[in-house]
Amino acid sequence: MAGAPPRGGPADGADAAPTRPGAAGRPDATPKAVWIVWALLGLNTLGSAGAKTIVRLPRSLIQMATMGALVSAFALALVLNPRLRIRAGAFLTLLTLLLVPSLISSLKLEVGLGALFRCTRLAIFIGTLWLISRWWDGGFRLVRTHIRMYYAVLWSVAAGLVISPGTAMPEYYGGRLVGALWPLTPPQIGQYSAVIIGLTVLLLLGRRTTGKSAAMIIVPTFVLLAMTHTRTATIGLLAGLALAIGSLLLTSTAARRFFSWALVTATVAAVAFAGALQTWFMRGQSKENFSNLTGRAKVWDALLTRPRTIPEEAFGIGLGDKSFGGLPIDNSWLAVYNEQGLVGIALVAGILLALGGVALLRPPSLERACAIFLISYVAISSYTEAGLGDASPYLLHLALAASLLATPAAATPLTTLAVPRRRGPRRDRKQEVT
Repeated sequence: MAGAPPRGGPADGADAAPTRPGAAGRPDATPKAVWIVWALLGLNTLGSAGAKTIVRLPRSLIQMATMGALVSAFALALVLNPRLRIRAGAFLTLLTLLLVPSLISSLKLEVGLGALFRCTRLAIFIGTLWLISRWWDGGFRLVRTHIRMYYAVLWSVAAGLVISPGTAMPEYYGGRLVGALWPLTPPQIGQYSAVIIGLTVLLLLGRRTTGKSAAMIIVPTFVLLAMTHTRTATIGLLAGLALAIGSLLLTSTAARRFFSWALVTATVAAVAFAGALQTWFMRGQSKENFSNLTGRAKVWDALLTRPRTIPEEAFGIGLGDKSFGGLPIDNSWLAVYNEQGLVGIALVAGILLALGGVALLRPPSLERACAIFLISYVAISSYTEAGLGDASPYLLHLALAASLLATPAAATPLTTLAVPRRRGPRRDRKQEVT
């Protein structure tokens, strides 16, 4: 199913990768509409709440657009895969099991009817991933779609910055960059920027793109990342790249060369620009505010000390807006504990451990390195960002990692869900047998 990656586009360059093993030299049979499905899933996870925009967009209108994108993605995936051929795996299985505590807790309506709406959204999101899983073959086409999708989002951020700098860098966010055309927060922009930069660097090291194409993406994206002052995204980017490139050191000369130059450059920059880096990292906060993670620790303590019944301890209180007492939780593990209980935490931990274990057992390769980057980035971001228990960009990053770790289709038979077949007349069946 996997052929040579497509040419053109900012992340492609003059790529001429050979046919993947196991495909027996066949052309890639993946429909182009699969990339549309992936982009629609990305649109759904952009969210409907955030910064104030230049033209005020009603939240109901944004929600209609994001939910419409999700429903369209599911319908298109169903059209592409009418026989319901799927690729079974631990990631999607555990993700589907996460629906159980979500539904059990949400049926109590402790957080309102919105909990059932979010359960439905999560179910459609997971169902769409199941439908397109048949085309997960360890190739890089979804990686390129991922980069292009978020690169287009960042272009809208840059356009908003040019049109209205005051709106794009408001005082209520401390002068940090936000989305002025679509309501995006600094952590969202930082996340998209970090993932794009990391994946593009790895594609460059694997000679899957040219230096010029990579520079067109990395340079402006890094500028946007710096303007968001997002510490979590920056740390996740650096740590994720270190682990990903480290997995290539024994087999890639380019990786060893890049790692050496990066280490020298980072050391010189840390010495020469120590003051500026500290100022950027502190964001004008006091040491007390920095030590309690900008107030997050107080919310976490209040959440953990809240009395809970045994069912709430096990299954949570239902899918909500990832807040507690009107304040954002900003921690995936505590958000899952609050909404899906200890069962939810066990399933989310199982997802990360399953993906990480498969990545460690695979031989060194560029696909493995990209998966390690995505898994490690999501794991690091989960400490100060929520989203692992609901339809979010973080789950989409992990789905991309799962697709990179999948074996070629020719080596792994697909599973076809049982679909009732129309039975013909008895006389026709006899003729078919003879």
